[in-house]
Amino acid sequence: MPIYTPEEILETIRMVQIEQLDIRTVTMGIHLADCADVNLERLCRKVRRKIKRVAGRLVDTVDAVQNEFGVPIVNRRIAVTPASLVTAPCRSDSVAPLARALDEAAADLGIDFLGGFGALVHKGATEADQRLIRSLPEALACTQRVCGFVNLASTKSGINMDAVLEMGHVVKACAQRTARHDGRACCKLVVFANAVEDNPFMAGAFHGIGEPECTINVGVSGPGVVRAAMQRLSPDADLGEVAEAVKRTAFKITRVGELVGRTVSDRIGATFGIVDLSLAPTPSVADSVAEILELMGLERCGTHGTIAALALLVDAVKKGGAMASSAVGGLSGAFIPVSEDVGMIQAVQDGAMSLSKLEAMTSVCSVGLDMVPLPGDTPAETLAAIMADEIAIGVINNKTTGLRLIPVPGKKAGDIAEFGGLLGRAPIMPVNRFHADEFVARGGRIPAPIKSLNN
Repeated sequence: MPIYTPEEILETIRMVQIEQLDIRTVTMGIHLADCADVNLERLCRKVRRKIKRVAGRLVDTVDAVQNEFGVPIVNRRIAVTPASLVTAPCRSDSVAPLARALDEAAADLGIDFLGGFGALVHKGATEADQRLIRSLPEALACTQRVCGFVNLASTKSGINMDAVLEMGHVVKACAQRTARHDGRACCKLVVFANAVEDNPFMAGAFHGIGEPECTINVGVSGPGVVRAAMQRLSPDADLGEVAEAVKRTAFKITRVGELVGRTVSDRIGATFGIVDLSLAPTPSVADSVAEILELMGLERCGTHGTIAALALLVDAVKKGGAMASSAVGGLSGAFIPVSEDVGMIQAVQDGAMSLSKLEAMTSVCSVGLDMVPLPGDTPAETLAAIMADEIAIGVINNKTTGLRLIPVPGKKAGDIAEFGGLLGRAPIMPVNRFHADEFVARGGRIPAPIKSLNN
């Protein structure tokens, strides 16, 4: 375990008390493939029993570590084996009962969110995958804590456009089932390209098939700390000095995250996995990635220069984390969710940020179009085309990209969508009035790029 100097400890205290450093999540990954059963009811009992047995001490242990170290730990979460793999032997028309079982287990344990109700269909879908995808609207609408994902593409396999179009319809159905809450079920559903197996952040977390029986992964959130470091810089500091300041800050917050993760792992008897040092904003003031970019000299996030500033930020975060720990993983960069970042919300309201600019920004950050509210009458085909664009960025650049699109029923561009809590609120963004229906209807698979031939 790392050795910490008194200076590091005092600096950590300052970051917690003044600069809003927290551990955003401690996420336990649990292998559930051994719970598979032809009988869905019996499978659900096995799943509930195993989760309660393996994660029974998670919340108490995390609470004890939080109190001992004095570092706030915001969420206690679980990620499980992709549900389509666990339910493969079943022949039920719907596997939504498994989502209810997962939700009940999470509630009993005091877990905030549970991820993994999803499927990997980047090269094609099995019957179990298709059954799970059809179950997503019901599963996410009838649960409070369960999150879903579908991996639609990878650099090695290309883009499964049949699944992309189907997910356009699934997102619409999720929104309609939770229309009274501005389509909130969509907030719990991510579609990916190049999904990673050790991501601790929701809604896209799942316990990958290459992971051990039980792991602890930690997500550190440090926008406030980076923002404070930027404010301490001289106004005359050049961009190289800006990058150095971010890198040093990322080093420090990664060390804190690894200490917490290893301590929790040791006490529970789980394998320590990774620290994901993604800058994850919240709707709180001074906890914004957009504000960090503006402190670099942008009048408003979304103006010319935004992508260059974001690229600098993400690169410096990764370098600082890699210097601090050999266990950096997950996504590790910067999130730019529209509804969860007060600076992004302001940028949209001021007309500085558009959907196209957001897409361009995702080519250099760690995720994709996150928590983007759209007009409720946006067709499923348009949603699918937006997904295809964003996923193509991930496939061509060999990086993870994801989307949480929320077509808010009954609302139009400029209206405000309210999701509550960490999910925040945001103005609904307009979409292009021209359609791509014929393109997405062609289906099939967009082939893998030439860079996939790298063996």
